[in-house]
Amino acid sequence: MKVLLTGTAGGAGWPAPGCRCASCSALPPGHRRPFGLVVDGAIPFPFADPPAGYQVRAGGLGLAGPDGSRLLCLPRDRPVPSSGDRYDLVLIDLLDRPQRLGELRRAGLADRATTVVAIGLDHRVRSEEELSRRLRLWGAIAVPDGAGLEVVPEETGEPAPRAVRRALLLGGSRSGKSAEAELRLAAEPYVTYVATGPDGAGDGEWAARVRAHRERRPAHWDTAETTDLAGTIRAATMPLLVDGLGTWLAAVFDEHGAWEGDRAPVAARCDDLVAAWRQAPEPVVAVSDEVGMGVVPATASGRAFRDALGRLNERLAAESEYVALVVAGRLIEL
Repeated sequence: MKVLLTGTAGGAGWPAPGCRCASCSALPPGHRRPFGLVVDGAIPFPFADPPAGYQVRAGGLGLAGPDGSRLLCLPRDRPVPSSGDRYDLVLIDLLDRPQRLGELRRAGLADRATTVVAIGLDHRVRSEEELSRRLRLWGAIAVPDGAGLEVVPEETGEPAPRAVRRALLLGGSRSGKSAEAELRLAAEPYVTYVATGPDGAGDGEWAARVRAHRERRPAHWDTAETTDLAGTIRAATMPLLVDGLGTWLAAVFDEHGAWEGDRAPVAARCDDLVAAWRQAPEPVVAVSDEVGMGVVPATASGRAFRDALGRLNERLAAESEYVALVVAGRLIEL
């Protein structure tokens, strides 16, 4: 099958006419036109009554060609199929919910050999550069308006080698570091979210924070609540998101009575975590607090915690392929 994308943007185009937002203001008029798709020069989307030899799939969202190639198109308002055959090409709006791609991969409808092209592009992302960055994380691409694509039937592909196995994201309170960590793994079919903090029982404000994090995460992710980070990393069989190292270290201080007592056990736990991180069998993204930019804590225990977390951040960063500081939702790669 040959696919022609007459437009790759959302319904209003990108930039949207008359919109003065930072994203639209930076682009020339007509940069990307509203989405349009034609297959083999005669079959428009949505697929309804194709010529002989073609088969409609997924309620008009998918199409199988005479050569066995399979195409799936998922604009913003279309549901993700939960079952069916693997597709060779997926055209999908990822900007609101990149986890839709993870759902497809989890259901076996897409794999690492599937070509994934982002559509519905608009001012939900601040620039083409930021779009490209996100798509690299998700294993997807963007193409220009008028692009022609050939859908070639392929066998199921093996997962591509991962360039980044360990990523450490640092930031202050409400910096956007957790949201960025979730974004990095959003399109994965299987993820375990490792929660290291308390569940909020008895503390309404903390419970609201925990609830907001849960609601933002993809529903198909698993959750593990543990302070055994080293053991969790060593036993991992899928990507991990650890949120976060600051609450983990505070819990370790509590477990060993180290706020006012012997801190040697805390140092040993940190050593064990660094060793596990260095040999991580699966990708792991960890969130941590950047503690070196604030005032010096007034208490000896506060200074001990700050120093221990700062040293842990430094050691994990030295063993990571990717480290970034998140400030006001923006990344500064280190």
